[in-house]
Amino acid sequence: MRRAVVAVLLLAAACHQSPSAAGHYDAGARLEQAAVAAGLVVDPASQSIVGAWARDTDRACIVPGDGKGDRFGVLIDYGLGQGCAASGTVRRSGDTLDVRLGEDCRLTARFDGTRVVFPTEVPPACDRRCTGRASLAALTVERQSESVSEALSLRTPGGRPLCAS
Repeated sequence: MRRAVVAVLLLAAACHQSPSAAGHYDAGARLEQAAVAAGLVVDPASQSIVGAWARDTDRACIVPGDGKGDRFGVLIDYGLGQGCAASGTVRRSGDTLDVRLGEDCRLTARFDGTRVVFPTEVPPACDRRCTGRASLAALTVERQSESVSEALSLRTPGGRPLCAS
């Protein structure tokens, strides 16, 4: 019985090592900083978000906007009535993007310097921009071009420009 109590106490003490957990996160941050300094990883802070973005059949555009943020548009087309099309604004703060697609669809995306990644869960209002079983959840697009004119060429299947003001 005594051995069991001692074993439980040792196990509990081993599991409650918060300083090493904090050190682990510090080590990861230091590793990422070293990779950026060495040029192995793109520094998101040095990259513009303006341009054309795509991955498979998913497309996005970001062009300079007015004081309310940059213009943002997204198009997902899976065919057969499955897709999304939405326009709005985006404001950048470090590696996060505050995306507003109309008054009722607001979400926070991540920007890592080469990709824009939407969260895996989006507000129900955002899904109203989609048809069929398509969703904006977990949208991931990669930079294709930094050209504003190329970003402005993105249009819905009906021909409406997604990033024009």
